[in-house]
Amino acid sequence: MKRDPLAGKIPVTLITGFLGSGKTTLISRLLRHPAMDRVAVVINEIGEIGIDNDLVKMSSENVSLLANGCLCCSVRTDLQETLRELFGERRAGQIADFDRVMIETTGLADPAPVIQTLASDTMLGANYRLDGVVTLVDAANALTQLAENPESEQQIALADRIFVTKCDLVTEDGISEVLASIVAINPRADIRRCSMGELHPSDLIGIGLNSARAGDDTLHFLGELKAQSDGAASGGGTYLGERLPARHDPGVKTLSLRFEETFTWASFSAAMELVISLRGKDLLRVKGIVSVEGKPVVVQGVGHVFHPPLPLDRWPSEDRGSRLVFITRHIEASTLHALFHAVGLMQS
Repeated sequence: MKRDPLAGKIPVTLITGFLGSGKTTLISRLLRHPAMDRVAVVINEIGEIGIDNDLVKMSSENVSLLANGCLCCSVRTDLQETLRELFGERRAGQIADFDRVMIETTGLADPAPVIQTLASDTMLGANYRLDGVVTLVDAANALTQLAENPESEQQIALADRIFVTKCDLVTEDGISEVLASIVAINPRADIRRCSMGELHPSDLIGIGLNSARAGDDTLHFLGELKAQSDGAASGGGTYLGERLPARHDPGVKTLSLRFEETFTWASFSAAMELVISLRGKDLLRVKGIVSVEGKPVVVQGVGHVFHPPLPLDRWPSEDRGSRLVFITRHIEASTLHALFHAVGLMQS
């Protein structure tokens, strides 16, 4: 195949979670971990995480080099400028080399604009790639937060991997209720438990696509392996292309579409453009693999902004059908099907 378009790009992990979910504890522990020696951690304010002076090896205006080789960078203006400065200083040899970035957002932040920045900024897109969104969920307060704060629901909806924290403060029945609420919002996310920020850095990486070479990583990214293994365990199960039960609250839901017909890129783009123009504000995230003239292309987007399509070197399995997973707000699967058949498939 031609040069892998993802090769050489610096992977970026976005760490989010509502106020009190444990991000400060997690980041503080990560900055002390020896496996963070080639990682740049971008946070909103260094003072919030209380870096001990004896851990800092060298410090400039906004970048601290820690004794373990980890870079800690505070956002002085906006994230775009911070990432540009980091890359420029890295290339010029002005700061220690790094091969990964972790970004911590504020508890009230919607992660969508950060993801969209990586997709829409030409310079950033040429040098960075999104490796995944990690969301921390406070088991003790999640149900209240979900009921009262749309940001909490958005953080869960956009997550690739979710860590449920403070489980020691909640009964098993309470944890089960929290997990059910998470699954109802984002059934394809990888959900795990976390105690007191005790995570290895490897738990936060390798979540997204890192190559155009198809394989199990591609299926995992799309949510298919998880769905198949869950189905094997239960004797029935789900597969990408089947719709999962919605919550009692029908606001945010996951919809799966499947098409046996092949698209042209023009027809698929026309269908997605129509969906975005009509319902863009209700479109939270899209992931999928599309048959474009018989060849597999991975697509992903947040809101109205899509990452560049990624043609794969081959199909990752025997399944040659197009399948798309939408996380939406107040959109029915029948509406999406109708738009794709009316526009996309008619133009194929």
